[in-house]
Amino acid sequence: MDENQQLPCEPQEEITQQELSELLQIRRDKLTALQEAGNDPFEVLRYDQTHHSEDILSNFETLEGQTVRIAGRMLSRRIMGKASFAHILDAKGSIQAYVRKDDVGEESYAAFKSMDIGDILGIEGTVFRTRMGEISVHATNVLLLSKSLRPLPEKFHGLRDSELKYRQRYLDLIMNQSSRETFIKRSHIVSQIRRRLDEQGFIEVETPVLNTIPGGANARPFTTHHNTLDIDLYLRIATELPLKMCIVGGLERVYEIGRIFRNEGMDTRHNPEFTTLELYQAYTDYNGMMDLVEDLIFHCANTVLGTAKIAYQGTDIDLTPPFARITMFDAVKQYTGKDFFACQTDEQARELAKELGLTFEDKTITRGKIVNEVFEAFVEKNLIQPTFILDYPVEVSPLTKRKPGQADVTERFELFINACEYANAYSELNDPIDQRGRFEQQLLEREKGDDEAMMIDEDFCLSLEYGMPPTGGIGLGIDRLVMLLTDSASIRDVLLFPTMKPRK
Repeated sequence: MDENQQLPCEPQEEITQQELSELLQIRRDKLTALQEAGNDPFEVLRYDQTHHSEDILSNFETLEGQTVRIAGRMLSRRIMGKASFAHILDAKGSIQAYVRKDDVGEESYAAFKSMDIGDILGIEGTVFRTRMGEISVHATNVLLLSKSLRPLPEKFHGLRDSELKYRQRYLDLIMNQSSRETFIKRSHIVSQIRRRLDEQGFIEVETPVLNTIPGGANARPFTTHHNTLDIDLYLRIATELPLKMCIVGGLERVYEIGRIFRNEGMDTRHNPEFTTLELYQAYTDYNGMMDLVEDLIFHCANTVLGTAKIAYQGTDIDLTPPFARITMFDAVKQYTGKDFFACQTDEQARELAKELGLTFEDKTITRGKIVNEVFEAFVEKNLIQPTFILDYPVEVSPLTKRKPGQADVTERFELFINACEYANAYSELNDPIDQRGRFEQQLLEREKGDDEAMMIDEDFCLSLEYGMPPTGGIGLGIDRLVMLLTDSASIRDVLLFPTMKPRK
């Protein structure tokens, strides 16, 4: 059985396990023959490329007739007697190679014909355009750089099995151009975020992944054990607290783009490990953070996509500032008709929620938590265009400054786009006495069974006692932003190696 005589542009039937075994053996036999002849491809140390496919395709007028050296994976081949055509995939795309026996020599041409789809080749030759008009490389030398011992997937219209895509991302990158483009765009988005922040005087820092307590967010952590110290440690659930310690230390503008780990559920928007941008700026507040995040998202869209007006999963979204701004209480009133801000007691809020069909087993639940639950149930799904939801209840914002004149409301916002949260930001709480009180309240929640409630971070409390200036802070989900700007339906589509349940 020779898969090389079938073109990858043509759909094929799935091969049987016996046929696969035969193909694997054929390829290993070819490798053995090469090694015995002194042509072991795995002993090739380097190959000096001069151009990539896109360089040649976009600069044909300059390169026509010039000698180039390309390298990449052979995705297809048509053998037509004494001449053959092949398509070579490299980091920037694919290009056709024309290999003729009279140009490369009989021995070299025979070796080329025995190569397999998936083999990695180095090709030297001149740039020309075929009679069919396709820009190609007319080979004068072909070198096998690495042997593929396993055939590529049979479905050459693209690797469509999502399980296989996520488990064997390398195959997805080989077979699906759209996936390669997504991850290239991801890299560009992160680079543009760094560039924009650096231009504004921020410095990038690194904070610990291993912590003695999980802090900076309400989330269930992963635990591990340090053998030398003989202590349990937690993988970080946020970078917030050490970054704010940097503000205490006088680093007025800091950020970190880092991996976060939360031992929580998995769906199209959540993965146990994900990437966030967290930044903190002294002498500003949550209004400054709104301006900053608007600018970042608008800049990334314009720079990477060339426009701020995008389509996400069939919905048109305009990322041009300014974004809409509305308080949580006003948004709840707008979409439910119920004015929870007018409630004077927790019991009144509970009765108002009951009119909406929401009941709570916890009889001690406060108005603030009730409003947050109502918001999640009735408001979030309506927030399609970019919208800042402002002024969250203090009960769900343990690290946030209270709003002047409103002791039960904080200066916090979340950014929603297409009914999904993208950013969370505060006027940071810098009162060490108030902060300790908030931590103690969280501790009570933890003792009542909430394993996502925060512990008291004594190191952070100590740092605040030395004085932290008024500060604005924000956390932005990098993965969700990439999903938005690449029109990806699932977070797994923008993570090179998403978390997967092991195969049996």
